[in-house]
Amino acid sequence: MKMKKIFLGLTTVLAGTVLLAGCGNQSTSGDSGSDDGKTKITFWAAPNPTQLRYWQEMATEFEAQNDEITVEVTQMKESPSSEATIQSAIASNTAPTLSENVNRSFAAQLAASEAILPLNQQSGFDSIVETRHMDQTIESWKFSDDSQYVLPVYSNPILFGWRIDLLEELGFSEVPKTYSELLDVVEKVQETDKALWAKRDLSDPTAWMRWFDFFPLYNAASEGGSFVENEKFSVDEAAMTDVFDLMSQLADANVLRTGEATDPFENGDSIMTDLGPWTFPNWDEKYPELTFGENYTVATPVVPDALADVEEVSTYADAKGIVMYAQATEEEQAAAMAFLEFVYSDDEHDMKLLEMTSLIPARDDAKENEIFAAYFEENPAMKVYAENVPFAVPAMDNEKFNEIQQAFGEQAWVPVIRGEKDAKTATADAKSAVEGALQ
Repeated sequence: MKMKKIFLGLTTVLAGTVLLAGCGNQSTSGDSGSDDGKTKITFWAAPNPTQLRYWQEMATEFEAQNDEITVEVTQMKESPSSEATIQSAIASNTAPTLSENVNRSFAAQLAASEAILPLNQQSGFDSIVETRHMDQTIESWKFSDDSQYVLPVYSNPILFGWRIDLLEELGFSEVPKTYSELLDVVEKVQETDKALWAKRDLSDPTAWMRWFDFFPLYNAASEGGSFVENEKFSVDEAAMTDVFDLMSQLADANVLRTGEATDPFENGDSIMTDLGPWTFPNWDEKYPELTFGENYTVATPVVPDALADVEEVSTYADAKGIVMYAQATEEEQAAAMAFLEFVYSDDEHDMKLLEMTSLIPARDDAKENEIFAAYFEENPAMKVYAENVPFAVPAMDNEKFNEIQQAFGEQAWVPVIRGEKDAKTATADAKSAVEGALQ
């Protein structure tokens, strides 16, 4: 799954956002009727072939049981980005009824322009949440106005891969869980030619990069605390300072590598790396020698020593879901909810999603549900991700998230990574940067 390409598109479109105005129900996403008297709804699937096939299959199954509704599934355009495609369609009153591929931050931008509808006000939403067993997962998706604008389809917790074969060579039998344990590993890494964390993106201030370095660590240190809420910088300052202090120590120890490197974790040049589940299909083809439990494992982010006994460690969720566009007629809205209720009324549909896309369904019970047992037995690394879905925090619900994260990266995170600012200075500068972006 080419996640980086998608995120790069996000930063491109948000640099020149289309002004959205007057996107109420005055227009329609298409002719809700058809020549055969059926209600037609349109669904835009993500620009990913496996997701397109999945939703086409769901539409076919639904239509076989619902002869009054037609679901037209098409793949949203990726050029210049899927977000730009959505914004252009809204501006021209040609938006679909539903689309997937929307994260919480982009949804906040759409909601601020009244371009999407609160799903929790739609009949059937509560039933979906209950039937799909996603009560805990859905809580972190709630917006500042208490609305739910996104029905999460998948939630990929960002975890950390560890080369346990290299740790054993350094004298460690377990993956570090706390900052102190991590710093013990650092002392040994300094005696080698290897890096602790080799990743060029660590020193790149581009906004979306922070979803894969700062936010996993911050979510863990703050126990899932907020960062921006109700248009205010609501950060857990102590937790953010702890993260900055840790990264400052790693920078001073010269165990971070931000230069160009080809697959440093896979090639054994880096002890750890941030890791998403979309990585494993590529490894199966390119690095079949990497075997879960033998030479690598997957774990939650390290936490400050004071949280050593915390069992449920939070992290960032690379997660996207479905939104309903305000241009849909009431008839289309009802038909759309009927379709979604059908999709999420059967656990086998989520099993198919997992098998076809390698995306973790956004539900609380994946590790206990017998439907998924055989899959996770064959794919044990994926089970670790499923276990952490309830504790994974999606992107902030603020329409200025791109500006916020860009300023934060430029003025706080990257200077720490480069050894240019200490934790105390970075904390103060982060506050100034984020509050400035919020104005």
